[in-house]
Amino acid sequence: MSRSQCFKHFLLCTKGFANTRLQTPDLNHPFPSIHFPKHISETSQQHSFTVSYLINNCGFSPEIALKASNGVRFKTPRKPDSVIDFLKKNGFTNSQINNIIQRIPSVLTCNPHKTLSPKFQFLFSKGVSASDVVQLVNRCPKILLVSVENSVIPSFELVKRFLRSDKKIIDCVLANRHFLDYKIASQNINMLLDDFGVKHSHITYLFRTRPSILLSNDLRRTVEEVKEMGFDPSKISFVVALHAKKGVSKLRWDAKVDAFKSWGWSEEVVLDSFRKHPFCMLGSKDKINEVMRFWVDQLGCDPLALAKMPKIFGYSLEGRIIPRSLVVQYLIVKGLRKKSCSFLTTFAVSEKLFLRDYVMRFEEEKFHLLKLYQGKISFRENKEDDVVSGS
Repeated sequence: MSRSQCFKHFLLCTKGFANTRLQTPDLNHPFPSIHFPKHISETSQQHSFTVSYLINNCGFSPEIALKASNGVRFKTPRKPDSVIDFLKKNGFTNSQINNIIQRIPSVLTCNPHKTLSPKFQFLFSKGVSASDVVQLVNRCPKILLVSVENSVIPSFELVKRFLRSDKKIIDCVLANRHFLDYKIASQNINMLLDDFGVKHSHITYLFRTRPSILLSNDLRRTVEEVKEMGFDPSKISFVVALHAKKGVSKLRWDAKVDAFKSWGWSEEVVLDSFRKHPFCMLGSKDKINEVMRFWVDQLGCDPLALAKMPKIFGYSLEGRIIPRSLVVQYLIVKGLRKKSCSFLTTFAVSEKLFLRDYVMRFEEEKFHLLKLYQGKISFRENKEDDVVSGS
């Protein structure tokens, strides 16, 4: 509906009392009494008053007010005034209140003491600060309307089985507002635990990384698919694979497969790498290409070699892959290590072991090796040094 159409509709709603002049509201009585002609129905009166209220009190445009009025009707300002007053007293700004009303206009007909206050008291009891409550309600205003006993508390208790921190629980529930319809999540969790033997700790992983997966209506189908791929439901790799298959859209999944194939991998190699290390499909397509490009163009190695250790695609290029490559390449140039592309294991070892075995053990070279490793010498500078030294 265009702006002009909306405004015409508003005028039609108020037809019959268009000549009634509204006095300028004072602070104590912002909404003067409106006397509607008898031929106007009570529903039309409610609609007209609601639209007027939203325009005058919330600063809504006529079209936004009309849209919001389709979800709420009231005859007097008593209830909406009490709701707005309650929200203001709890730290909400006018713009925040208006945003909440646009998203859930029916909140204006709530009883603040019976409907709104219990949610705030529950959140406060869990250690959530007043400012955090404002932020959480802005993120998920639906919480103002649902039942504390039948929705908020059961959702909280469900998540509490897996996350111990009250703050993490609240963030999880309100960041994924469908947890307030906790039944789907509860059914999916029971299915994973009872039907497939997924461990409690592995469901905790899903809560921490991608809780929305537990809210999927068709989760069983994806679980069956992952199991058929050869993943063991008792292993962490199972839920990681579930995360990858359910959390990555088909479009993005196919783009990543195509990225691998552009470097000479077959689809079978991609799937085999996914089975070895499902995290490799959680990175971006750009990250895949960056790692491949460095491995092939800078190190001159076979791209298929990376299929032996697909976890490399989860490592930081700048923070791990490049610095360790610089160190190994320098050792090769100095004859302290044989030239080979089979140094994949150097990326997997811990920081402590890498420093011990590839840096500190070479007493005469360790100063230069540390400079390489700490990024004080770039890959290009190191290659230039190689040329000068006759490598």
